[in-house]
Amino acid sequence: MLQSSFSNHLIEAGCDEAGRGCLAGPVFAASVILPKKFNLAFLNDSKKLSKKLRNELRLLITQEALAWAVSSVDNHKIDEINILNASFLAMHRAIEQLKITPQLLLIDGNRFKPYANIPHECIIKGDGKYASIAAASILAKTYRDEYMEKLHHEFPVYKWNENKGYPTLSHRRAINIHGITDYHRKSFRLNEQLKFDF
Repeated sequence: MLQSSFSNHLIEAGCDEAGRGCLAGPVFAASVILPKKFNLAFLNDSKKLSKKLRNELRLLITQEALAWAVSSVDNHKIDEINILNASFLAMHRAIEQLKITPQLLLIDGNRFKPYANIPHECIIKGDGKYASIAAASILAKTYRDEYMEKLHHEFPVYKWNENKGYPTLSHRRAINIHGITDYHRKSFRLNEQLKFDF
């Protein structure tokens, strides 16, 4: 059972990102403010859920959340400022879009760049501990997966509908054969990625 809140009296926004370890596409982030004592069956870290369940939970989260937002940072900006800073920027953009101003940010992971004057708590594996972070992880992943599935129709040889831009063997082989696209992250040392498993 996930904890419904970190603090009993503050308005909390859970934040998480998706796509940080990919070779292509943007990084997405979501921020979610849930009601206190929120309880949703099967809510968990998005990586532990099936696609079908993630999509079902996404619908419930967006219906039940007090506020939520999803944002992204594209691969060109990732190459410019690096993936860690791009992840923080995507989270900042999501927080900025919330229709309610949070009083505390719950961040999945061990690092974060402060946003405005809002205090934050970094929680390692927080998407498996706090409901709001789990909800954010589901929104970030489902929105990013949808985006990569759309890009797949433009460049089907990379099978982004299956790998979502992650460095699978088939994705790396496709890069080796066809080169990279304008959606690939050039700063991710793609040549090194291609040295393995051939």
